[in-house]
Amino acid sequence: MDQNNLKLKGGLAKLFTSPLRLGAMLVIANILIYFISWQSGLILTVFILVYFAVALMLYMNSRTMLLNEMVSFATEYGQVQRELLKELNIPYAILDETGHFIWMNEAFEKLSNRQKSYHRSISTVFPDVTRDELPSEEKQEVRLSLKLEDKSFAAQLRRIPMQSLSGDSEMIEAQEGEGALISLCLYDETARELAIAEVDNQSLVVGLIYIDNYDEALEDIEDVRRSLLVALIDQKVTKYIASRDGICSKMEKDKYLIILRKSAFKKLEEAHFDLLSDVKKVSIGNEMAITVSIGIGLGGLTYAQNYEFAKNAIDLALGRGGDQAVVKTSENTTYYGGKTQSVEKSTRVKARVKAQAMREILSTRDAVYIMGHRLGDIDSFGACIGIYRIAKSMQKEAHIVLNETTTSLKPIVALFKDNPEYESDMMITSAQAIEKVVDNSVLVIVDVNRPSITECPELLHMCSAIIVLDHHRQGTEKIENATLSYIEGYASSTCEMVSEILQYIGENVKIRQEEADAIYAGIVIDTNNFMNKTGVRTFEAAAFLRRNGADVTRVRKLFREEAVEYKARADAVSQAEIYRGTYAISVCSSDGIESPTVVGAQAANELLNIKGIRGSFVLTQYQDQVFVSARSIDEINVQLIMERLGGGGHMNIAGCQLENVTVEEAIERLKATIDAMTEEGEL
Repeated sequence: MDQNNLKLKGGLAKLFTSPLRLGAMLVIANILIYFISWQSGLILTVFILVYFAVALMLYMNSRTMLLNEMVSFATEYGQVQRELLKELNIPYAILDETGHFIWMNEAFEKLSNRQKSYHRSISTVFPDVTRDELPSEEKQEVRLSLKLEDKSFAAQLRRIPMQSLSGDSEMIEAQEGEGALISLCLYDETARELAIAEVDNQSLVVGLIYIDNYDEALEDIEDVRRSLLVALIDQKVTKYIASRDGICSKMEKDKYLIILRKSAFKKLEEAHFDLLSDVKKVSIGNEMAITVSIGIGLGGLTYAQNYEFAKNAIDLALGRGGDQAVVKTSENTTYYGGKTQSVEKSTRVKARVKAQAMREILSTRDAVYIMGHRLGDIDSFGACIGIYRIAKSMQKEAHIVLNETTTSLKPIVALFKDNPEYESDMMITSAQAIEKVVDNSVLVIVDVNRPSITECPELLHMCSAIIVLDHHRQGTEKIENATLSYIEGYASSTCEMVSEILQYIGENVKIRQEEADAIYAGIVIDTNNFMNKTGVRTFEAAAFLRRNGADVTRVRKLFREEAVEYKARADAVSQAEIYRGTYAISVCSSDGIESPTVVGAQAANELLNIKGIRGSFVLTQYQDQVFVSARSIDEINVQLIMERLGGGGHMNIAGCQLENVTVEEAIERLKATIDAMTEEGEL
């Protein structure tokens, strides 16, 4: 390189030229001295000439030497930097804008088991890193948590524009906004992650275990054996928790409080809480198998919050029929078990208590609004009629919120519309209810416990009190802050529950003939003519309604259907596909049918009459959605299947609504869900 082409600049150039600038000042001083004394000026002139000669000689000789030293230093300094970066213990790499490797240091080569000549995409080393996650002009720096084999890393990716690298370089020139490099630096956080995991595993989990059918099971055995049965159950539960290094304390005769480490809880979870099946094996002559419900709370900020989670979880487990475990965290709720039928309670004490509580709430309110679920069925409307009669007997303003009347519901609704015995505003729409509602109103919700599928969800925030009556098992979504909640998963229908309330809420409630027919019809439909989920209390409720004017013949005539609906149901049954040898899957046409979802539900019921069928599923496309009606007799829990698809219901009667899918896609999702649950042992 020609040294004459190299020029100094900046502070170094100022330092080297400072003698020349000082000489200029001497020249000015010399001129001024000539005006004072020409002899002194002449002497100073000679000194200045000698000064300039020496300064120029030193500048020319030292400049070449200094530049050589500077070039040598810069070269050695760059090599030192490169070696330090290459031998740095922290894995470091440089990528292009597309995420392909350009260079990596030795630590990165060793970690990734790649050579420095490796120029493929970063996703080949870290599959979780996609091109969309790389730094861009909008986000100059990105931090990610990455896994490589058994190690955890905190990755820092920084975007470096080429313009900032080029600067004033004469070798490269980058246009503004064109090109960039990405620096990747990895920090090993394996030890930190292990420490956090260990602390998390040692955190405490709170749980509650309730015996579902304690009183009913003890009634079946001799008095002398009852204490032995209780002792065996206590031993089974205590030993089960103690074997996991946990603490079990009996709070009441059928309730236990458990505390254990999270690491032990994970083992219980992996075993799908086998205590549920172990307890059923306890038998000393009792005809009824013992079942338990388990509620677990974890992930809270405090132990008190975990206990609240556990109480919410056990309430969910009991509300869903028992014989299952529910795990609740601050983020989600998980269900295990729930494969057996709910145990019917022979006592009506709870119904009487709830009836009295309802009477107290209604007596202090100015208006009563009653509603069921969207696309209401006969059970939903019949229950609304029962609550309406209670409200009117207490001299309260009452309205039933009903937006759309399905084909199956029209004959029942016709009994009350244009009937001079009933007010014209007995049934109103959601919009009318929102306009009419007053501050001191109570909202009674029947046949549904999910706020999102009620007739008018807005009313939930507009009424000062909420009462929930339902026979469906509870799911994760529920109506919060209900003043009174009466949810019985073992009841055949909501109309059965309302019939019992009518008997206990007061002596002055007189049921009219039309009302008795509507409530009785709800029981008949939900029990499939008393063939499904029918207990002693179901027949007692039906007998009560018969005594109050319900007529079997009139109700049967109300259920007669159009020929097109009958044909559609027959087609759905005849074209059913038998999947995995035990599941019937079919599609119900909606052409020319006003309420195809009802026809689909009827077809699902009929498919259960085929020998060997454990569950039936009928899909109906209606209002840009695919409705799935699921039915079973007693072998599988169709509610669990529907919950996987975003729905819910009972063990034997359930359903869901799928949006933005075709019928064919919905069938594939249903089959995939059945396959997955079969492999997991849930079915």
